[in-house]
Amino acid sequence: MNETHNSDLRVIGMRGCEDMVSQVDYYLKDWHETSETFITKADLPRFGSGEAKGHILQSMRGQDVYIISDCFNYGVTYKMYGMNVPMSPDDHFQDLKRVICAIGGKARRISVIMPMLYEGRQHKRTARESLDCAVALQELIRMGVTNIITFDAHDSRVQNAIPLAGFDNVRCTYQMIKALCKNIPDIKLDRDHLAVVSPDEGGMSRCMYYSSVLGLDLGMFYKRRNYAIVVDGTNPIEAHEYLGRDLHGKDAIVVDDMISSGGSIIDVASQLKQRGAERIFVFSTFGLFCNGLERFDEAYNDGIFTKIFTTNLIYRPDALKQREWYAEVNMCKYISYIIDTLNKDHSISDLLNPVTRIHSFIDRRNAELAAKGEM
Repeated sequence: MNETHNSDLRVIGMRGCEDMVSQVDYYLKDWHETSETFITKADLPRFGSGEAKGHILQSMRGQDVYIISDCFNYGVTYKMYGMNVPMSPDDHFQDLKRVICAIGGKARRISVIMPMLYEGRQHKRTARESLDCAVALQELIRMGVTNIITFDAHDSRVQNAIPLAGFDNVRCTYQMIKALCKNIPDIKLDRDHLAVVSPDEGGMSRCMYYSSVLGLDLGMFYKRRNYAIVVDGTNPIEAHEYLGRDLHGKDAIVVDDMISSGGSIIDVASQLKQRGAERIFVFSTFGLFCNGLERFDEAYNDGIFTKIFTTNLIYRPDALKQREWYAEVNMCKYISYIIDTLNKDHSISDLLNPVTRIHSFIDRRNAELAAKGEM
């Protein structure tokens, strides 16, 4: 990383991403051995009616620009007709387009880092429905964006909407495993003591990756839905049916891309407990907790799960950070690696596929445990 400071690199953080961008800037300055910040400030003032505009505070001509946007940060607010209004994903996405528009086509390259993909759950059409995610991706590309970088996309096949543009879907497997070992020192990463479980059939691919890399058994829950009715826009789940090997005496890792209301995760963890599982650890890239934290407090106090791991890629309220059952996985250094590598026009293939790093980490950990006589 000790290469000459590349003065054309600029990082813009959208509203709500200030802390993340500050950490990213710290790593970039360290690797480039400079005290000069890579951050470019963008101002997004609003009129009393709620309308806004984007304003870049320095020239972007010839620059390699990386815009970091958290479209799910409801902790950011603005004034509209005197009312304090929390920003919705639509508001954040519109602000992102305003900043791109303010750059005015002068940048050499624009890359958007959107950890949780805007409208990523509306990725396919099953009736007369809008295809919001596909339309949003196409809109960004038409505005001059070269690369779109996201994390653990709900369905990465949405990139088919922009087949000639850069789209990278990054997974957090390596960081999650490290966080598990750090927070649960006595965890044993072998098939006799640990299993990986997918909460539904849609999440099997990411769970298969964990089970293959770690050499663990894999189980799955099948969601039995009532397709005769619709509640809150979806068909309600009537039951979770488990497919997999016996879990008695084993810990279990439940892997999902996001926690929304939390009902499914708690139900899955409860059923794993009933099937004899010892400790339940939940890996979720994005913790939305849309319906609050109380039901998780109750489930934790009832011993249904042991720990929930989510990343700092989206907004986390202070109340969540203070929970005993919560562990945060910091992804800022990883984002810095991606930015630095792309800025130098190097391949990020090794960053996207961390198998070697995972195996090296496990080997080091096993050697340390063996030295202590804990293997």
